[in-house]
Amino acid sequence: MLNKKLVLEDLNQKDYRETWDYQEALFKEILDVKIKNRREGTNLETPNYFLLVEHPHVYTLGKSGDLSNLLVSEEKLAEIGATFYKINRGGDITYHGPGQVVGYPILDLENFFTDIHKYLRLLEEMVILTLEEYGLKAERSKGETGVWLDVGTPFARKICAMGVRASRWVTMHGFALNVNADLGYFDHMIPCGIKGKAVTSLHVELGKAEVSMEEVKEKLLKHFATLFEAEMIEKTTV
Repeated sequence: MLNKKLVLEDLNQKDYRETWDYQEALFKEILDVKIKNRREGTNLETPNYFLLVEHPHVYTLGKSGDLSNLLVSEEKLAEIGATFYKINRGGDITYHGPGQVVGYPILDLENFFTDIHKYLRLLEEMVILTLEEYGLKAERSKGETGVWLDVGTPFARKICAMGVRASRWVTMHGFALNVNADLGYFDHMIPCGIKGKAVTSLHVELGKAEVSMEEVKEKLLKHFATLFEAEMIEKTTV
């Protein structure tokens, strides 16, 4: 029996390291069930999770990333109030910070489909459909994971970065959509290792001082549920 239910948890503002450790714990929980099923011939249901979070300023480097794409020293990082981590997702360097909706779907893809390429494309589609609701024509850029505006022009700019890890069809890490992001922090790195491409944020594109983060989250979750034919269940804390 496939489990297409996702436990949704909005962590609000939370430290990157703490959130990474929490992701790892949920990831291991799903893997342990899968391993038990294989070893013991059981048919236990594997859970799925979706974490939403807003991180303090942090730069993360994927396992195949190039450290030279971080353009500042440890001293400068401290000066701008940012931290840095080498992590176990794919992709190069990424920035997370206030004003960014970060999503971590921790799924057993065997509950949905076993295709990592399709998984990434559907995450991109979720963002594209969300931005369409704000009147923006967002697109994919060939060979560059994530979501962009004005692809194929000198004004191409990235609005959403993505990077995932998968093992035995279990996923972690995810996407970061710039909603009210301070774009100055992107000047301290070569985003995703791609030179000569700009970065933008939804509030800049709409010419607003601020866009409702809660509204954006609702739209993202609505499109995710449709694309993955999933049911979202909010985690209740006792």
